[in-house]
Amino acid sequence: MSRLLHRAAFSHVVFVIALCWGLWPGAASAQPAAKPTQSAAPVPLEAAPPSYPELQPDGTAVFRLAMPNAAKVELNLEGAKDPFPMSKGSDGVWSVTVPKLAPQYYSYTFNVDGTEVLDLHNVSIKTSFFSNQSLFLVPGQPPRSWEHANVPHGVVHHHYYHSNIVDLNSEYYVYTPPGFDPGSKQKYPVLYLLHGYSDDPSAWTSMGKANVILDNLIAQRKARPMIVVMPLGYGTMEVIARGWSTWKDPELIHRNYSRFSDALLQEVMPLVKKQYPLSDKREEHAVAGLSMGGAESLLVGLNHLDDFAYVGGFSSAPLGGQNGFESSFPGITAQAARDINAKLRVLWIACGTEDGLFDGNQKFIAWLKEKGLQPTAIQTPGMHVWMLWRDNLTNFAPLLFQSK
Repeated sequence: MSRLLHRAAFSHVVFVIALCWGLWPGAASAQPAAKPTQSAAPVPLEAAPPSYPELQPDGTAVFRLAMPNAAKVELNLEGAKDPFPMSKGSDGVWSVTVPKLAPQYYSYTFNVDGTEVLDLHNVSIKTSFFSNQSLFLVPGQPPRSWEHANVPHGVVHHHYYHSNIVDLNSEYYVYTPPGFDPGSKQKYPVLYLLHGYSDDPSAWTSMGKANVILDNLIAQRKARPMIVVMPLGYGTMEVIARGWSTWKDPELIHRNYSRFSDALLQEVMPLVKKQYPLSDKREEHAVAGLSMGGAESLLVGLNHLDDFAYVGGFSSAPLGGQNGFESSFPGITAQAARDINAKLRVLWIACGTEDGLFDGNQKFIAWLKEKGLQPTAIQTPGMHVWMLWRDNLTNFAPLLFQSK
């Protein structure tokens, strides 16, 4: 994100310098004035440089990358099961045309002789601890919930704090809805929205478009105006240092979940409550997340029903401890089911049918039902991708903070 800001700032400075040079008295006298000719006419719009990737009228997309010395280039596109081989032209530019794409935001990278690279012509980027990705939008007709529309917009705020529990200089983002007035006496319901493994707290706005989705849902009166808190979701940064092998270490995963839960409940939530006018009502508190954040949401929410009435897990990561689900959710028993169901307004668990985590999610849903709970189970075609999670948030948010 910082790279984008620096790039934008640099472009602005170059523009201002160029503008001043053109307007400064005597600047043009450094060279003879050119006589007007036909070639000085405005360049037609259709002759403007293409965007990258190039979206075609038939819905296909052309990806290009200038790598004249490369031996092999492939396109890695979010949602595709396999990479797309690219062909090299006589000009040294590699290209591939991808079949018609559904309206969505997509992330992608190029694999150049085994090395992942971004699209250098595309300034839209999603950051990650492991690899950044280029982004592009295939717009829908009518526009989808994650597309910017002519509606009132909320504001995304960025906060920093030191976590004593995680021993880390940490951060969180806060979305405030359109019309938010920090000086008013109005108290807002709050959704704590958690990102997945390898991501940072900007993921839900940069790639998930959570702020755009909420703007549109609120404008359509499909969702209540709410504050959304998006914190850094790690209880120990060792899970990042060790990479994907982290998920083979149950003790490390448990420590990550446990410390994050403590940091959220004991540090982030009290801080946000001091900074924003949040409702004190348990019935106006929700927690949801995707992948690792989905597991954290279920663990935090179901183990702290005095704090949350709405709990959502999207493509949730593994949850069971050494003794299965019982060790992770000791309070969920058949004897306690009636009280739990009375406290939970919504328990919403979604996963794509092609997701490697699908079976684990189905086992957890079956275990909850065996204990007498009543989760809403959502199964949709798809893999472990943002396409599903944007849809999940679009469908989950309208359920929040509604009267029974």
